Amino acid sequence: MRVVQIIDSLEIGGAERMAVNYANALSKKIDFSGLVATRAEGLLLHQLDKNVPYLFLNRRKIVDLKSVFLLRKFIKKNKIDVLHAHSSSFFIASLVKITFPKIKIVWHDHYGNRARESKKHHRMLVFLSFFFSKIFAANHELKKWSELNLNCHKVVFVPNFIIKETNFTLQNTYLKGSQGKRIILLANLKNPKNHFKILKAFFDLKLHKDNWSLHFAGRDYLDLYSEKLKDFIKTNDLDGHVFFYGVISDVDFVLSQCSIGVLASAYEGFPVSLIEYGFSNLAVLSTNSGYCQQIIEDGKTGLLFDPENENELFSQFQKITQNEGLRLILAEELKGSVVGMYSENNILEAVLVEYLKIIR
Repeated sequence: MRVVQIIDSLEIGGAERMAVNYANALSKKIDFSGLVATRAEGLLLHQLDKNVPYLFLNRRKIVDLKSVFLLRKFIKKNKIDVLHAHSSSFFIASLVKITFPKIKIVWHDHYGNRARESKKHHRMLVFLSFFFSKIFAANHELKKWSELNLNCHKVVFVPNFIIKETNFTLQNTYLKGSQGKRIILLANLKNPKNHFKILKAFFDLKLHKDNWSLHFAGRDYLDLYSEKLKDFIKTNDLDGHVFFYGVISDVDFVLSQCSIGVLASAYEGFPVSLIEYGFSNLAVLSTNSGYCQQIIEDGKTGLLFDPENENELFSQFQKITQNEGLRLILAEELKGSVVGMYSENNILEAVLVEYLKIIR
């Protein structure tokens, strides 16, 4: 079997992480596993295994025929069976399909808010879905949306997975604050990640006075969203308790220094960060949006809150920070759950079966 993952960018992000994870993991299981980035490279390129063939198209415009034929050449040269197109890369994958009908396209939908949007917001996706052989959906809501709105009716739910480091080959980011009192939110600084709600709850609970620190790891776009966070920190003298690290490449090492992992998004597809928190033995406080409430069982493997309910967030935040015994139990239960359900081998075996169904 010969498969190529396609993604528009290799900047840090959930869909981008999964494209790299698939390329790396499949390289150990099939005849050929490659990766193509269409528009931009980024830090995730450094996490691609050296034995994974890689192509950068440097696509500059929407319909870039040079990129289409460069990708087509790569596919033919390497005798590719399946193009596994993540998120918006379905567009160039479909253009290649028009010029080379033999190829099979699997489209992987990671965009959590799509389930709230109508068919008319995605006219191009609806039209090009005629060219898909199968759709992978990151949660059950997205699966239902595709079944109702797209022209490919072979839709399966496929959970995300991570490839866990055990020896921390990268150790660049050393967190400030006290050991055992660090809270991390692993997400780019943008809507709908709700950094401000977490920051405000942290301040209102006066957690900084009990030596807790809050750590934001993710791309800082230096926009109004970022400015609002930093103004609040400065106004309330939180500079020594709230820290920004920007994009990090040593995620496992960073998480090993923390006690609590937080996710506060208004909507989510399948958050890789929750799996990462679990594998790193963190106690988790999470929004109940998207697939989060399937990963986290409230009160057993973590604490959940409604992102629109500030009182609920306040209460759950207080509970998880005031009870060390509870944190230890939640962390242990979540780690057991994610190892059993979202480990690399479990997910890949199911994915290989789905690939085989479309190329036979």
